Amino acid sequence: MVNLSTSFQPIPAAAPQLANAPTPEFHHDRSGRISAVNWRDMDNPRSTLAWDALAQWASEPNPFFESWYLLPALRAMAPYGQAQILRFDIGGDLGGIMPVASPLRYYGRPIPHLASWLHPNCFIGAPLVARGLERPFWRALLAWADAQGGLGLFLHLSALPLTGELADALRAVLAEQERPAALVARENHVMLRSDLAPDAYYAAGTSSKKRKEYRRQARRLAELGEVAVVRQRGWKDLERWIEDFLTLEASGWKGEAGSAMACARTTDDLWRESLIGAAARGRLDRLALTLDGRPIAMLATFLAPPAAFMFKTAFDESLSAFSPGVLLQRANLAMLDARDITWVDSCANESHPMIPHLWRERRPVGRVSIAIGGPLRRRLFGMLAQRELKGKPLGL
Repeated sequence: MVNLSTSFQPIPAAAPQLANAPTPEFHHDRSGRISAVNWRDMDNPRSTLAWDALAQWASEPNPFFESWYLLPALRAMAPYGQAQILRFDIGGDLGGIMPVASPLRYYGRPIPHLASWLHPNCFIGAPLVARGLERPFWRALLAWADAQGGLGLFLHLSALPLTGELADALRAVLAEQERPAALVARENHVMLRSDLAPDAYYAAGTSSKKRKEYRRQARRLAELGEVAVVRQRGWKDLERWIEDFLTLEASGWKGEAGSAMACARTTDDLWRESLIGAAARGRLDRLALTLDGRPIAMLATFLAPPAAFMFKTAFDESLSAFSPGVLLQRANLAMLDARDITWVDSCANESHPMIPHLWRERRPVGRVSIAIGGPLRRRLFGMLAQRELKGKPLGL
C-alpha cells in the first residue's frame, strides 16, 4: 500500500534561473514603444535571452508566452505569418511581449479585429510585462492599436487574468483615456493557494467519506503491484517521460477523439519542444503515479515562480476504478510545500469533473474587448459590444 500524503519529500526549489541573464535596467523614459515584428526575428539566442530575462521580471507570470513555449507554438501553428509578436521596448530594453493576429472572424461572425494570438493549448493570454511598466505597456499597446489601419474594429484579449497588477493597470489606463471596453466573458480557473500543509488542506476540503473512498482505492490499487509517486524536475529520463505521456494520453478517450497531443504533428512537436525548453530553464515539474514502474497517471506542470500552471495530465483509463488521476492530484498537493511556488493555476474551469473537488480557490479569467481608432470605429465598437452583452453596461 502507498501512502500518497507521505510517499515523497517536499518539492525542492527549482534550479537557478538563467544565471547569466541580464537584469533589465529600465531607463527614465517610461513611455516606450510597441512594434510588431515577424516572430522569426525573435527566434535567435540574443532575443530569447532578453525574452527569458523579461519572463522572470514579469508582474503577471505566463509560461505560455515565454520563449520556450510560444516560439514552438508559432512554428507549429502559424508558420506562414498568421501571427506577429508585439514587443514593447523602453530605453533599449525589452519590457513586454504579446503575440497578436488580425482575424477576419470573431467567434464565427464576420467581424475583423485585432487580437492576442492564442491556440487550443494556450490557457493564459496575459502579456509578459516587466514589473512596474504595466501602465506604460498598456498605453503603448492601445496607441499602436489605434494607429493600425485596415479593417480591425476593436482589440480583443482572450484568457486575460482579471486580478493582479496587470489587470489593475489596464483598468486604470482605460479610465484615464475614457476608452470604452467590455468584459464579454468570464470564468473561474480552479486554483491552489493556501498556507495549510498538504495533509491539512486535503482534510479541510475533502469529506471524510471521500477520503475513506480514496484510501480504499489506493489499497486496492496497491494489491496489483508496487505503487509509487515520482516527482522530477530537470533532464533525468525526460525523453522517456515525454514518450510515456504521449502513449498514455493517446490510449484513452483523447486518442479516440483525435485530440491527444500525439494525434497531430503540430501538437506532437509542441509537446516535445516545449517540455525540453521548459526543462532547460528549470520551468518543468513532472509528476507520475506508477504501478510496478509503469506510469498509470502523469502530469506536466509549467513553473513560473511564484506561480505554476498545470499543462497536461493523462491516466490509464483501464484502471479508472482506482481513480489514478485523483490519486495523482492528491499527491500533487505537495505543491503547497514548494519553496518557490505560492499558487498554482490548474488552467481548468469549474466545469472540470475532478479538480474543483480537491482545490478550493478560484482565479477569475476573462475575454476583454477594447475600443480602438477614431470616433467612428469606437461608436461601432459600442454597438457591437452592447449587442454581445445583450444590453448590459460596458466596462471591466
